[in-house]
Amino acid sequence: MDRREFLKVTGMGGAALAAGGISIGLPKQSYAAKKEDIGEIKSLKVTVISETSWFNNDIFKKDIMAGGGTMANQYDIAWDKNNAGGYAALLEIEQLDGSKKKLLMDTGWSNPWMDYVFKMHGIDKMLKNKEIDTMVLTHWHLDHFWGIESTLKHNPNITIYAPNTHYPEDMKLLKGGKFEKAGCSNSVPHKGKLVECDASKVVKLMPGVALKMFDVPIILRVRGENVLYFNVKGKGIVTVTGCCHPGVLSLYSFARNNFAKGDDVYGSYGGLHMTLFETWDPKFDDVIKGLKAFKPEKLGCNHCTGWLFAEKAAAAGLPVVKGTDKFRSYKRVSSVAKSNHVFLTNGDTVVF
Repeated sequence: MDRREFLKVTGMGGAALAAGGISIGLPKQSYAAKKEDIGEIKSLKVTVISETSWFNNDIFKKDIMAGGGTMANQYDIAWDKNNAGGYAALLEIEQLDGSKKKLLMDTGWSNPWMDYVFKMHGIDKMLKNKEIDTMVLTHWHLDHFWGIESTLKHNPNITIYAPNTHYPEDMKLLKGGKFEKAGCSNSVPHKGKLVECDASKVVKLMPGVALKMFDVPIILRVRGENVLYFNVKGKGIVTVTGCCHPGVLSLYSFARNNFAKGDDVYGSYGGLHMTLFETWDPKFDDVIKGLKAFKPEKLGCNHCTGWLFAEKAAAAGLPVVKGTDKFRSYKRVSSVAKSNHVFLTNGDTVVF
């Protein structure tokens, strides 16, 4: 597979999925027989623990191409461990009665990196004292899952919500396995509850918070992504994603068609899987038009959204939430990081 083909499959894959939702994604009257009431929350605070899944795009692409291309099994690729980082976020939910709940979303890739960022944000202590007792795994990609030991070493009994589209290798790692070639391992078997989410139903985690698994194909032999929906009182729906492989317009459409008050879009946080490797395609212009039609109030972009897409979205008038220079206080910085603050990157927060 040459470089052009690689970029087409990976960087453009997000465009195909996201833009593919445009025909059903633009706001119009919904005629669903019955919409589900997921309740309401008072607010949601998201803290970016780490969105730098890897630090150098060229090294990551080289590893994939050397390992057989984008359709290869991620466990069969010899990854450069020095390039590994991880994706994870802390979600703090305030209920209408003032009570608060913390969720961990994803657990990164490199255990040394995740140990470092967990300690920086006090996640290790929150896990130990059961302040965090639940983790939502968005999908089984290495940069979201392979750092599982960093979570389990502090609470092996944590409840995990994960897509049911896993493979034997995923279960082996979760239960305490090692893959020499891929360079990943977990010495702390998961002993808690594993809730396997399927695409046929919405899971209500608590009032105002729902989880929907979208069974979509993803590169590196991964399928399915969990998406979190929050209904903020007086504001509307917020989507929180790891990578948004189903396409952000499709996520908004699902809310509109299936949730009471789903017509009101408040915004999104997370990777939006657009210009992953900072390459542009005209389909992304259509995605920007579709987003503007939904009129979100806040777009918190990072990770696989791509700096290029966030820049163009902001220039087009979309409400991209500005980040800070906190990422520079981390011991490593992504090679594509910029100072224009269009990303919510390491250490940043956003409140919905």
